[in-house]
Amino acid sequence: MLRTVATIALISSSSKRTGTYNPYPHTSPVGTFAPNGYGLYDMAGNLWEWCWDWCGGSYYAASPGTDPHGPVSGSYRESRGGGGGSFASSCRVANRNDYLPGYEGNSLGFRLVRAAR
Repeated sequence: MLRTVATIALISSSSKRTGTYNPYPHTSPVGTFAPNGYGLYDMAGNLWEWCWDWCGGSYYAASPGTDPHGPVSGSYRESRGGGGGSFASSCRVANRNDYLPGYEGNSLGFRLVRAAR
């Protein structure tokens, strides 16, 4: 059964991550939740997603509304989406974080994309 992020947030907070109501208290299998408005599955949660963009504190306040690329250089790279240890309110694509490019951790990764056939 597909569930919305709002439903899972409610379930997770009421069960305090014990898995009482949510059979996946940590990471979830691909396609467990309903797709977003673009028909894409699993775009938030499970892990923070590395982005190619450099982090620029005030960049997004004046960035283009469509496909902003971030500043041309910087010290930190952007990540998005929240991870397995994040609060439900952080598991959304618009949520950003930053890491040094050499950072390694079990809550950070990248997305592989393949064209449908």
